[in-house]
Amino acid sequence: MRILVTDGMDKGAQAKLAEMGHEVVNQFFEPDELGKALRDFDVVIIRSKTKIRKQQIDEAKGSKLKTIIRAGVGVDNIDVAYAEENGIAVKNTPRASSQSVAELAMAHMFSCARSISAAGQTMREGKWEKKTYSAGFELCGKTLGIIGFGRIGQKLCAMAKGVGMDVIAYDVYHVPGIEQQLGMRYAELEDLLKEADILSLHTPAIDGKPLVREETIAKMKDGVVIINTSRGGNVCEEDLLKALDSGKVRAAGLDVFAEEPAQNAALYTHPHVSSTPHIGAGTNEAQARIGAELVEIISKL
Repeated sequence: MRILVTDGMDKGAQAKLAEMGHEVVNQFFEPDELGKALRDFDVVIIRSKTKIRKQQIDEAKGSKLKTIIRAGVGVDNIDVAYAEENGIAVKNTPRASSQSVAELAMAHMFSCARSISAAGQTMREGKWEKKTYSAGFELCGKTLGIIGFGRIGQKLCAMAKGVGMDVIAYDVYHVPGIEQQLGMRYAELEDLLKEADILSLHTPAIDGKPLVREETIAKMKDGVVIINTSRGGNVCEEDLLKALDSGKVRAAGLDVFAEEPAQNAALYTHPHVSSTPHIGAGTNEAQARIGAELVEIISKL
């Protein structure tokens, strides 16, 4: 098969695909060029940068393109239903990056608790602001509310329990026996918003209103910390910024943004925000696992 890789992939996996007899082409296409380019490939592998919408699908349908693979978990950058209606299968790699994303969420919690991001920046500017950053807090004993309790949420729960946190979770699906296994409990969303000292989002982008907005922030504890390593659309950035400025939200750890590259400089440079440029799956281990999962998927096509 001819396989187009638009956003890069693990070199070992690419070599394995070549050994299997496939032709792998690494090339990024702008949105207005992508659809026509897809007609020459059997499979396209994308990450978060590439978006395949109705326009690209219309231009590619009826060609040799049969499969779109998202090298990652979320598929909200693909019009999945429309692709499948037109005979193009959509697949992803849901298992590979869970550990890496959970670890990044945990890292943002520590950063928010001890102002690591902001304090480190002042050090790079040659400053010694010990008094400013000596009013942190411990994670031990705090209540972590996890919205979305799939693979990533469950791994984060185990880490949080390891540092002495209490964990509550909201999910539309309750995993049987997981409460006893991980020592957490499920809660209704309204209760979770009221009880959590720290809130971490691990759900796909949801159509309609963002999960974190003025209305839901008002229900949270004063001084709550919000972590988002899921999708930028899950947070109303304007409402979060207002809450940070007022002190209602003590701090936020953000790996994803409404627009990427991030455009809201007031938010990602805010002194109480720990920010990273969508690097949740950005570890060598995760990329190797994603590559192995991609090879597995393609071997079954």
